[in-house]
Amino acid sequence: MVRIRVLVVDDHRIFAESLAAALAAEPDVDVFAAGSGPAALRCLERAAGEGRRYDVLLVDADLGGHLPGARPAVPVREANEEGLVDGISLVAGVRTAQPAVRIVVLAEKDDPRRAALALQAGASGWVAKDCSLSRLLTVIRGVLRDETHLPPALLTGVLKELTAARRHRTESERLVESLTPREREVLRCMVAGLGRKAVAERLFLSPHTVRTHMQNVLGKLGVHSTLAAVALARRAGVGPADLTGDVVERGGQLA
Repeated sequence: MVRIRVLVVDDHRIFAESLAAALAAEPDVDVFAAGSGPAALRCLERAAGEGRRYDVLLVDADLGGHLPGARPAVPVREANEEGLVDGISLVAGVRTAQPAVRIVVLAEKDDPRRAALALQAGASGWVAKDCSLSRLLTVIRGVLRDETHLPPALLTGVLKELTAARRHRTESERLVESLTPREREVLRCMVAGLGRKAVAERLFLSPHTVRTHMQNVLGKLGVHSTLAAVALARRAGVGPADLTGDVVERGGQLA
């Protein structure tokens, strides 16, 4: 018998333990529980190191109390021992680190926008917490066959959200393409959370020149704040500058 290894990730301990106990009654399911995003990441890393990878994660949509529909600001890998990692961040982080793991999001209520965000992050399913155990088992076994599971009532709303997201992404990509190479590098530094002085040091520019570049970036993107520029950049698929490596581009004289 092929056994399915499931990890329940929910910061409501009673719910997590009750669900784990119910799933463990199935003859082909091995189930474990984690009470936070960082704890789940440790479980995944430990299991992978021991050659016992998990097959399915069941992740609480409200993990860590993240605001509904908000885009995570901190990458999963930066969460510390006591830190909070929201459900959507965890989905994205796990799919990047262990793409073979299938993820199902458990939600208190149906929300097309958040369900669309979960799918975009890499989830394979969205299930109400009050669904039956048999329904949840059907979803677990289905996602292992590369199926995507959504409640029928959410389908239309999720499709609209995904279509709108693609439209916004296309527009955002067009705006980013209008930037010069130097402005795009400055934008990547902004996405990484660097301030003007840090950008100047990294790119060997004067703070005055960096301020000019930042003003140009905001103007070309049609936004009025760094936060708005970063949000647009992320929609366009612009990642942060790599702060661990060497400076990407070195200028000559300070401007």
